[in-house]
Amino acid sequence: MTGITLNAEQIRNAPAPVRQWIEQEVIASLGLAPRTPAAAPPQAAHLVACRVEDIAGVLEHIRGMLPAVNVLLELGRPGISIGQPAVMTFRLMDILHHTRLQDVSQVMTCLEMINQALTEVRKDPSARFCGFDNEGHCLIALQTQASIATLWQTIMERQQAAQAHEPGSRMAPAA
Repeated sequence: MTGITLNAEQIRNAPAPVRQWIEQEVIASLGLAPRTPAAAPPQAAHLVACRVEDIAGVLEHIRGMLPAVNVLLELGRPGISIGQPAVMTFRLMDILHHTRLQDVSQVMTCLEMINQALTEVRKDPSARFCGFDNEGHCLIALQTQASIATLWQTIMERQQAAQAHEPGSRMAPAA
């Protein structure tokens, strides 16, 4: 048996497939999941490439469910692009950590709410916002990630503009 040692910087700078392989090896060696061959991502044709308007409609449908809103906006972060045609992947554990939900089943519930909201926005029961692989990743179309990021940026700009024009605001123009 041969062993190697990698520091955090080497792992961080490794190509995405190498990082994913290391992740799977660590998980398997700790007995947290059975060793399974790497699954190919589901065909991108099953995932809908959402425009900003689609994401705004989804957000409108889920706005009363803050955990689902947090999960949706979390997917505006850059992920890892894989496959051909490319899809953006996000680790469910990272989504769990960033949204501060209690367990992965809550993340999955939120993602299913988002999928359902998209079917209503698109009026298409076969439309899917996201898919999953058997390695604990959520997959979305590249355009969907970009649309979420664009919508988030627009929301932040509107919020800043509204605050700038509030009376008594440090940013409000002098009268």
